[in-house]
Amino acid sequence: MKCGILFSGGKDSTYAVYLAKKYGNEIPCLISIISENPESYMFHTPSISKVKKQAEIMNIPLITQKTKGQKEEELKDLEKVIQKAKKEYKIEGIVTGSVESAYQASRVQKICDNLELECFNPLWQKDQFELLHDLIEKKFKIIITGVFAYPLDKTWLGREIDEVFIKEVTTLYKKYKINPAGEGGEFETFVLGCPLFSKELEIKNKQIQGKNNSWKMEIELI
Repeated sequence: MKCGILFSGGKDSTYAVYLAKKYGNEIPCLISIISENPESYMFHTPSISKVKKQAEIMNIPLITQKTKGQKEEELKDLEKVIQKAKKEYKIEGIVTGSVESAYQASRVQKICDNLELECFNPLWQKDQFELLHDLIEKKFKIIITGVFAYPLDKTWLGREIDEVFIKEVTTLYKKYKINPAGEGGEFETFVLGCPLFSKELEIKNKQIQGKNNSWKMEIELI
């Protein structure tokens, strides 16, 4: 099946591309929403402008759509770009990296129903610790680009998801109920390397901004 991937550049959407290909689907395009609202209910925002680099080294065309990120209104922009992908790339379905967000999954499903497209969520309800271990096992190099919950702070920015990371978030999960894979919005990620990439991306510069327990890191890639 020809599937468009809702792509943010983070671990879940990138893993969704990997799994969609593994299951034998054709991926004619990636679809990214560039939101002006850092508090978007639907869309990943830290380093979203860098998805173009990822698409290039996966050799998959990228369609982008800007949105002001207003709740519910941003869904109209999402439907608009999915409709464009259907017309230009003849996609038959949409793949998402949704794991636990019923808010996101239900709204994407509704759009797919409106456009007569299939909707696949290959990571849906996957155990969060199992997900992190799978990503490490499959050689995904993932860094933290945003943190938004106590007790996470700016020292977590730029950290790679590895076994040490899993050990530390396990402790935070037990003590503070921090979701180990950030599914509660506790943190955001960016993929620098994985089996889909023709090369590993490198960070040239980074800019950190925020306060208290809300920080994000914008990166410049080589």
